[in-house]
Amino acid sequence: MKPAGSGFPGVDYNDSKIDKGKGELMLMKNFPSFINQNSDKEQVRDYLIAISKSNRVQKPQFHAVISTRFQEHSKEELTEISEDFMEKLGYGQQPYIAVFHNDTENNHIHLVSTRVDKKTGKKIDDSYEKLKAQKALAQVMEKRYGINEDEKLNQLLNYKIGSFRQLKTLLNRNGYQLTENTNDGKTITISKNGVVQRRLPADHIVFNNEKNESRSKQIRAIFSKYRQLYSNKVFRVDDYRKQEAMLPEEKHKDHWKPKTEFESELQKKLRDSFGIDIVFHHKDDKMPFGYTLIDHKAGTVRKGSEMMKMGDLFEFTSAVMDKRLFEQLKDYNIPNAENKTVLLEFLKAQYPEDGLNDFMLFENKKLKSKTTFNAVRSDVKEYLKNQSIEDVILIKAEDEKYYAIHTRLHFIGELQTLIGEKQYQLFLNPQLTGEKQTENNSGNDLKQAINEIIFDWTKSSGTAKDPAEDELKKRRRKKR
Repeated sequence: MKPAGSGFPGVDYNDSKIDKGKGELMLMKNFPSFINQNSDKEQVRDYLIAISKSNRVQKPQFHAVISTRFQEHSKEELTEISEDFMEKLGYGQQPYIAVFHNDTENNHIHLVSTRVDKKTGKKIDDSYEKLKAQKALAQVMEKRYGINEDEKLNQLLNYKIGSFRQLKTLLNRNGYQLTENTNDGKTITISKNGVVQRRLPADHIVFNNEKNESRSKQIRAIFSKYRQLYSNKVFRVDDYRKQEAMLPEEKHKDHWKPKTEFESELQKKLRDSFGIDIVFHHKDDKMPFGYTLIDHKAGTVRKGSEMMKMGDLFEFTSAVMDKRLFEQLKDYNIPNAENKTVLLEFLKAQYPEDGLNDFMLFENKKLKSKTTFNAVRSDVKEYLKNQSIEDVILIKAEDEKYYAIHTRLHFIGELQTLIGEKQYQLFLNPQLTGEKQTENNSGNDLKQAINEIIFDWTKSSGTAKDPAEDELKKRRRKKR
């Protein structure tokens, strides 16, 4: 993050997150013994200011954020990653704090330190710091998780490709950028996140147009079968995030051209289950005119029409979705049609202008981690007590079942499964509580949850009614 002032505002920012229950102090390293986790922010800030006095450094604050995709890494994992990262970047011996934030969909940790070396009083070299940070993080991830970019790139470069364009498609699809040297046209550069990974002579690229007919028949059989089982409707996904990051909000332009992709449920299924990646080719926001097939199982890149005509395999629609929303929806667990229907109705009410359709929600039977599931269950139970959890929504579906949706953790599930049969019955029938006082208190709370908080299924369909109406009818029948 950009340096901001000489007063270390990052300390105040992270402390305010902790005060609001949105942050947690995970690490305090290399501070003197009289400054610890019980110290107030003024002591931390004043110490950093005291050791950062330098005529040559006007903005001594170092402030960085390490973020993961949604909840792929826990706060403990991010803490260990950040400790190794600071060591690699040259801040391992500097005093710094690490604060985990849980106020967004992506788990992330903030790091605040000083750019003035506490031993020498000189500025720590920050030239090309963003590139250094990318390299440092890549080294940390390789050491901790075996993510070796060099090996990954070697594997891709060994794929059988038929043209330079196919190589570029393959590398771009895997997060690499390929550029030709404009000076001599005889070398190519492969980079990732701005960091050069490899420079190669162009004539070292070997093209291979050999066809494996046995694998081709297998792929055609997969296409024929699974286009009947999963939606083949294709919609456009627009990504404005790069432009949003470059300019402040007041300078955002409606006429910006986004990075555009085309997606479908069938496409995702082929990629996840069979290693067959479909990459559509298009110009600007126009409909695709062809596609490339990357077969990771066989290590080949093929022209899509050699397998099956694009129009026979996919149906193109005019639907459009924002990339950020698309990534969120892909992360939801959607194990069956019932959950999908409930989630879709909720999303239509939340995003009425996005024109969501059922084919824009993909089946996802992957279970959430135990940590995430326990966090969802805890939040749902807390919500039923006092409705203090903003991320939890309850929905009563047409089948009379109640479902809980956790919007930050991207979870949907039956309420009964989350809170247990006993609590579920108390939720439906507050009068079952034995003691009268307890009945009055908890019963009123639960009635309030039903009457005021629940997002009723019928509300989204335009026929809203009191969510407790069915329960009231049951009680009247019992009295008769």
